[in-house]
Amino acid sequence: MLDVGREDMMKGKISNKFFKEKISMLVILVVMIFAILIASNILAGFVTYILVVYDIIQFPLAQPIEAAVVSMAVSSLLIGTILARFFGGRFLRQINELAAATKAVAAGNFNVRIKRGGTKEMDFIRSSFNNMAKELANIETLRVDFVNNVSHEFKTPIASIRGFAQRLKRNSLTAQQRDEYLDIIISESERLTRLSSNVLLLSRLENTEKIIERAEFRLDEQLRRTVLLMEPQLLNKGIEVGVELEAVTLVANEEVLSDLWINLLSNAIKFSFDASTIGLKLTATKNEAIVTVSDEGAGMNEEVLEHIFDKFYQGDKSRSTEGNGLGLTLVKRILELENGKIEVESAPGKGATFKVSLPINKK
Repeated sequence: MLDVGREDMMKGKISNKFFKEKISMLVILVVMIFAILIASNILAGFVTYILVVYDIIQFPLAQPIEAAVVSMAVSSLLIGTILARFFGGRFLRQINELAAATKAVAAGNFNVRIKRGGTKEMDFIRSSFNNMAKELANIETLRVDFVNNVSHEFKTPIASIRGFAQRLKRNSLTAQQRDEYLDIIISESERLTRLSSNVLLLSRLENTEKIIERAEFRLDEQLRRTVLLMEPQLLNKGIEVGVELEAVTLVANEEVLSDLWINLLSNAIKFSFDASTIGLKLTATKNEAIVTVSDEGAGMNEEVLEHIFDKFYQGDKSRSTEGNGLGLTLVKRILELENGKIEVESAPGKGATFKVSLPINKK
């Protein structure tokens, strides 16, 4: 996160830029008005001269100067009005285009765009508007996809639970079949619980701009507790964890980071082969804590690596029932809030290694 000094500096730069843009626009308007006045007076004088030379109008000999001034004033007013109408119309047309486009965006049309051109200031406004509309369109697409995916992810286990619950009503079932169906219902219920928890957590984190609650804690102890928490899943697949943890103390949100390690380890377990080994290593530099989680699974190709942090993306469809495609999305968002970063190395048949770097943040 930006510290207070950098935030004030950025606000100052934005304020200066806005002030310069306003001054520039004011100068352009003043120059335009001055140019219209000069042009209208020159044209008015020229028209008056032509009218006098060709005796179209005649001034009384006693008041030629006053009559000429009146004629020039009337001509200047008419010509100035015409010029102002022409140039002002072009300027107002750009404003009207922007107003119409803004109204369209407010009505939900995020595909509207304004053609760039005109003055530097108007071109800047048009470019900013187009970028805003583009970002809103992307957000709307993500929102629709998110709703559709959540609906689908909830629908599948609910349908499974309902189907096996209906089968349990049959009197002809054996004890083994009943136990099997009950295990499936329990598994699907746990899947729904994980999904709802992850959706709520992701929604909360996406609406959080900055984590305020931070405290000092031992990262190595938190990682050990996470491994113990994952022990049932590890035993189920016969996986061992090779742990190498240095003693590291940092200042961060302990609860949020706990979700980070749970999701990383769950992902490693999910894609590890039975009776394989997961590596968990913690080292530290002067300013960073580095956590590495590696597995001996099937690995990922380039296409999967490009999308692993996308919502609901699952590269291995055969394992879709073991997760919901939100774990690594949560990992990425948590690291964004904690000013951390993540690197992934993987290749088909060579497993995967996730390297997380976090600022130590002395208290």
